[in-house]
Parts: sequence; C-alpha cells; structure tokens
Amino acid sequence: MGRFSKMHGLGNDFVVIDARVDAVEMTQGRARAIADRHAGIGCDQLILIGNADDADVSMQIFNADGSEVEACGNATRCVPLFVGRDVLIRTRAGLLDAKVIDGGARVDMGAPRFDWDAIPLAYAMDTLTMSASWEDLPAPAAVNVGNPHVIFFVEDLDAVDTARLGPIIETDPLFPARVNVNFAQVMGDDHIRLIVWERGAGLTRACGTGACATAVAAVRRKLVRGPVTVSLPGGDLIIDWTPGGTISMTGPATHVFDGEADWSRF
Repeated sequence: MGRFSKMHGLGNDFVVIDARVDAVEMTQGRARAIADRHAGIGCDQLILIGNADDADVSMQIFNADGSEVEACGNATRCVPLFVGRDVLIRTRAGLLDAKVIDGGARVDMGAPRFDWDAIPLAYAMDTLTMSASWEDLPAPAAVNVGNPHVIFFVEDLDAVDTARLGPIIETDPLFPARVNVNFAQVMGDDHIRLIVWERGAGLTRACGTGACATAVAAVRRKLVRGPVTVSLPGGDLIIDWTPGGTISMTGPATHVFDGEADWSRF
C-alpha cells in the first residue's frame, strides 16, 4: 500500500504522492486512472514528490488526462505544506522557491518568457498583441511561465463561452505543445477576474500559473499595476511582477486528508 495526501489550492485539487523513500512508477495511464473522479481517487493533477540533487525535493506533475506538464502554481504552494517547511523545488520548468506563510505559501515562480518560440508558437509573431484570434475574442497575449499560456482580455467575462472555446484554442495548431487558455476581465488598477481552461484538465477552480501569466500580460499592456489581486472561481491570488524580474505568487494551500492505495490496481 502506498500513502497519499489529498490537497488543493483554491479548489484546484491534487493527489500528492511521496516517492522520496519508496519509488512509485508513474505512467500516463496510471496517472489518468488515479485522477478519474468515478473509478479512481479523483483530482485535477497528480503530484509526485521525489528526491533532487540540486533542490530539497523534485515535483512531477500529471494532468487529469495523464499528460506530464512542466509547472503548476497551485500545486507548488501545496509542496511546502506537504513537506512541512520552506523548500526549493526542482520541476521541469526549473527551480522554484516556496515559503510557508500563514494559511498557504509564497512562491518565486521565476521569470516569464515572451519570445514566440519559448511559448511555443508554431511561427513567429508578436506575443504582446498576437496577430491571431478566435471568433469574437480580442487579439490575445502569450506568456510562458514554465508552461504555455494565451490570455484574452475581454469586456464581459460572463458572456464568454469558456467551456466551448477553451478546448478549441488549447488544441489549435498555432500551439504545438497545446496551451492553457485564460479569459480575463480587468476590474480595476490592481484587480483581475480570471477563468482558465487548463491544458489537459479543462476548467478548474483555479490556476496559479494562469494567474501569473495573466497578471504579467496585463502589466505589460499597462492595464494594471502590481501587486495584482487575481480572482478565480475558487478564490484570490496575489501576483507581483516588475518587468525584468521574477514573479511572486501568494495564496492559500489546504491539506484535506491522507489515504492509502495499492498503486498496482491503477
């Protein structure tokens, strides 16, 4: 039997497995089966905590469809709570520094990237105001914050059919690695409402990297000034970024329960 913890950040929920002592072989099929909310444990993402030569721990992230991805902001905030102290985390997106605060964590998410081939896009274009759009949506911005994001700033967020447009944009050939799709409405000089269609997971209660990417794009377009409160369906995150610097993300993390499972059954 293997132990796991169920955790969430603003309702974006995770099955967190400690593989530092007892290794757990994780495949796309096994991750998908564990994430299944009807026949498995159920989660938006599965998180595998391991050892790292250059950090306190490593973190592997698997979406609900079993695909492995580079970064997850909400999961990153859960790691210091899971480990019980401040941690330097090795991810596919790089090293992330996560510090425990009352009720959650503050994470240095690293520096955003804006070059078209770093997003990545299929061909060169300006990523601040892209020469592409879908239906009636305005021209978006694109930002890589360890994983790829496209951001649409709309007049009325409630009028956007996010569930229909999200998967269309996620799988558009313009995005060879697929993309996380952010629909945002600027509510004030330091406040944004946001709904995210996550690559490989669909609509979630919150997306930490989406909040980071959206705040960065809004600062670049001079729509807001930091620190920015980003309000998602699950609650608020505080994102602070100054051009040329790294992104600070502050928000809650919650431990729900611990359990045991026989991983060979998945």
